[in-house]
Amino acid sequence: MSKIERLETDGIAKPTGVWSTIVTANPGKLAFLSGFISIDADGKPVGVGDMRAQTRRVCEQLQTAVHAVGAQMSDIVRVDVYTTDLKQFAAIHEVRREFFGAHPPASTMVEVSRLVGDHSMIEINAIVAIP
Repeated sequence: MSKIERLETDGIAKPTGVWSTIVTANPGKLAFLSGFISIDADGKPVGVGDMRAQTRRVCEQLQTAVHAVGAQMSDIVRVDVYTTDLKQFAAIHEVRREFFGAHPPASTMVEVSRLVGDHSMIEINAIVAIP
């Protein structure tokens, strides 16, 4: 059984968004999820021009993939977030909070010039510690 702990420590600023500074895991098995963009099950764009809608669709796909490996969103230990607009930080984290709640993963977010698909504004990949 996986044991996951989220830690904060003196000397490092507390998170201002939806992430944990340090996540430790003693997993039995890991799942590495590829980056998800905002598309439906048929590969058609979802939420064109709407960062909240795209973030929600990406998180829904993460949740589906996590459940497929027998885990929960709280078992995600790390995400990498790529966005074409860091000015949308608050909108992204507003939606992330709905999916990660009190158990956010360690996270890195970077702005990139372009993602796969002309409509894509956000892409997230993840590492899951399967319980």
